[in-house]
Amino acid sequence: MAGESAESARPVSVAGKVMAILNAFAQGGVRLNLSEICRRSELPLATGHRLVGELVGGGFLERVPDGTYRIGTRLWRIGSQAPAVTGLRELALPHMEDLYEATHDNVQLGVLREDRVLIVERLRGTRSVPVVTQVGAMLPLHTTGVGQVLLAFAAPEVREKVLAGELARYAARSITDPAELRRRVERVRRSGYAVTRDEMTLGAASVGAPVRDGSGDVVASMSLVTGTRSADLRRLLPPLTTAVRALSRDVAAHWHGDPDLFSAERKNGA
Repeated sequence: MAGESAESARPVSVAGKVMAILNAFAQGGVRLNLSEICRRSELPLATGHRLVGELVGGGFLERVPDGTYRIGTRLWRIGSQAPAVTGLRELALPHMEDLYEATHDNVQLGVLREDRVLIVERLRGTRSVPVVTQVGAMLPLHTTGVGQVLLAFAAPEVREKVLAGELARYAARSITDPAELRRRVERVRRSGYAVTRDEMTLGAASVGAPVRDGSGDVVASMSLVTGTRSADLRRLLPPLTTAVRALSRDVAAHWHGDPDLFSAERKNGA
């Protein structure tokens, strides 16, 4: 019976199989090999090989010289037209550029989507610490500065779902204890910013702060990602705070996105 249940959960239609393959990249991992794609999409290797090949031919996936696969430019162009990317991204870019010029660290903008962080824009300079994040990536909430901000101001049911789920370890200091994560997000709510060190990537630290709309609801978060040794709040927090306040003013004045796109404070009356 267990085998029948597992088999029935696998995608059946061609469209379902293709969506399962693409969704494999939404689970985290910029590049995946064929075995990882098939395991995540619950497809036989032969089926996955055939469909991945067709997606590569159509430009929806790209094959890297080392044999792994990543999201293709055609899929990226389609996804970049989503409301979460267009309006908010256009408002944020000038402030992100100012923040980068002030710090020369990586700058990221993320929104809450399906209990994860969707990165809608990123700026990275030649002197910045290397990061694996790319635009369109889905990152865990519990290991990133941008994610912990969103988790702290999310609806109670979102927070409880994350706290009740598996808290995977990505780096040496990833929080895997729900009680510790609960204390962390409460601290973020009180202070208004999140700090992570070696929690997503070894050697990388981040500082995140909320972006609010005209009602004061958190609709996104912005973060700086720097080396763990250079993560000095006295240097990073003032320019980050200035940037998110300026972006929040622009969001209040010009944002006309779908209010249901973001699960934030408005749903818990905070």
